Amino acid sequence: MNRVEQKHATSFGAAAAAYAEHRPDYAAAAVRWALDLAPGPRVLDLGAGTGKLTATLVALGLDVTAVEPDPAMLGELRRALPDVRARPGSAEAIPLPDASVDAVLAANALHWFDMAVAGPEIARVLAPGGVLAGLWNVVDDRAGWVAGLARVAGRAVIGPRDTPAGWRAETAGILRPAPERAAFPHGQRRTADALVATLATRAGVLVMPSRERADTLSRLRAFLAAQPETADGEFTLPMLTCVLRGRRGYP
Repeated sequence: MNRVEQKHATSFGAAAAAYAEHRPDYAAAAVRWALDLAPGPRVLDLGAGTGKLTATLVALGLDVTAVEPDPAMLGELRRALPDVRARPGSAEAIPLPDASVDAVLAANALHWFDMAVAGPEIARVLAPGGVLAGLWNVVDDRAGWVAGLARVAGRAVIGPRDTPAGWRAETAGILRPAPERAAFPHGQRRTADALVATLATRAGVLVMPSRERADTLSRLRAFLAAQPETADGEFTLPMLTCVLRGRRGYP
């Protein structure tokens, strides 16, 4: 991870409450597919954030442990899901015993991991036959207004991993051997103000200077106000939950 990526990766804590309120969950069908090959129900949500994926795993009846390095994000998770085992830790230093989980899932987090260190750690905590899967929510820019939003927003807001084609390119080498891939329809009910609030939790926005951030969000509000799909009331932001799934074998 380079210095810019490190700055982005550590930017979320200051906006933990907004992240918890505005970020979407993950398509349940995507989560089920990610876990299809797991040999048992013990799941580690690694880089769990405020618990967006954790809540879906709990609803599916799984035995869940959440690990998150940022104290503010972990605090939001514990408030939302007080019965879940939630521990401080990172992908590079997982606070679990050897072979203690059947699957490791990372939601919008796998790209932040230093896989040279995290890979062996993940392999250590996985039981034989265990599964590693990464999930990402991306906006579906096959919808015209979503493609327009991406153009107006710029890469700091809707970046290279945030659209289907960009996601495929940016994650091409993230796991070895080559993982299976799948994408599942998803969506989030928003108003224009709520969508702007969601986009304001993106790492690229959080690290902007305050004036640039205000100008960017104002530009997004103006765009949404001008689109018939988003100008008035609630609408659905079309999304996909994209998944990489594999079994990892490390020395």
